[in-house]
Amino acid sequence: MLNYIWAGLIIFSLVFALISDIGDFSRDTYRNGEPLQVVVSFPDGFNVEARRQLAEVRIDADTYGQFYSTDARPDSVYTATLIGTAEGTQIRFDAEANLPEPLATIRDVTNSREEQLQGEVVGALSPVGGAILLAFEPVRFVKMNAISGAALSFAETAAEIALSLIGVLALFLGLLKIAEEAGVIYALVKLVRPILKPLFPEIPDDHPALGMIALNLAANIFGLGNAATPFGIKAMEELQTLNSTEDTATNSMVMLLAVNTASVQLVPPVLLLALMGLQINQLIFAIIITTFLSLVIAITSAKLLGKLKAFRRTDPALVFSSTDTTEEA
Repeated sequence: MLNYIWAGLIIFSLVFALISDIGDFSRDTYRNGEPLQVVVSFPDGFNVEARRQLAEVRIDADTYGQFYSTDARPDSVYTATLIGTAEGTQIRFDAEANLPEPLATIRDVTNSREEQLQGEVVGALSPVGGAILLAFEPVRFVKMNAISGAALSFAETAAEIALSLIGVLALFLGLLKIAEEAGVIYALVKLVRPILKPLFPEIPDDHPALGMIALNLAANIFGLGNAATPFGIKAMEELQTLNSTEDTATNSMVMLLAVNTASVQLVPPVLLLALMGLQINQLIFAIIITTFLSLVIAITSAKLLGKLKAFRRTDPALVFSSTDTTEEA
C-alpha cells in the first residue's frame, strides 16, 4: 500500500510540475529569446585589450517590471564582470548578487559557472558604456527539472543511508543474539512487563518481543536513531511470530509503529548535537514537551482507531479467532 502512495505522490508532483511549466510557457515568464535592456558602466575605465574588466549594471525598475510582468524590483546597481570571448561579449553578475525573480531562477536553472547569472551582449558595446541589450539562456521545464533533480538526489541519499546502516545493523543484531543466548532479553522482559503490557496486551507475558520493544524505545529515548533501527526490525520479526496473517499488521505492530513515529526522545539526537553543539541545550524543554505530546497522541490514536468497527473487521486476531470458531461449529 505504501508503494502505491509513493507512486501516487510522484505522479501528482510530476503532473503539477507539468501544469506549472505549461503556465510559464503560456505566460512567457522568462521571455526566452528576448534581450533585457540594461545600462552598463565601467568604474575603472574601459580597456579594449583586456579580456576581463569590472563593470556596473543598472536595471531600471519600471523597464524590468514591464519586461517580465512582475512586481519584483531589482537593486539600484549590480557589480559584474565584462568578459570577451570568441563567441562574443558576456556580462557575468557577481555570485552574491541579490537578483529578483525571474532572474534568480534563470541563474539557478541555466547552471552558469560559479553560480553566476551571465548574459550575452547583443549588438555593439560602447567603450563609455550606456544602454545595452542582454540576452540570457533559455529557461524551460523549471519545475520538471527541479523535481527530477530532487528525486535523483534523494535516491542517492537513500542509497548512502542504506549502505551506512549495514555496519550498525550487523553490530547490534549480533549483540542482540548474544543477549538472547545469555538470557538478558528474558530478564529485560520481566522488568518492563508492567510498563509495556497495557500498550501491548496481545503479547504473552514472557514473549521476547517485549524485550525488543523495550530496547527499541530505549534507543530512541537516548537519541540513538541508528541503534533503534535493528531493535525495531527485530521487534517486528518477533511480533510477526504472533501474527496469524502475512499481509495484515496486528494491533501490537501498529502500536509499535505509532510509538516509533512519535519518536519519543528525552536526550537530543546525536545528529542535532553534532550540528548545533551546546546550543542544543536551548531546545531541551521544547524537545521533551513535543516528544511527550506526540507520544500521547500516537498512543491515543492507535488505541481509538483499533476500536473502530472498520479496523476491527481486519484485525488478524479477531479474524483468526472467528475462523477457528466457524470451523469448530
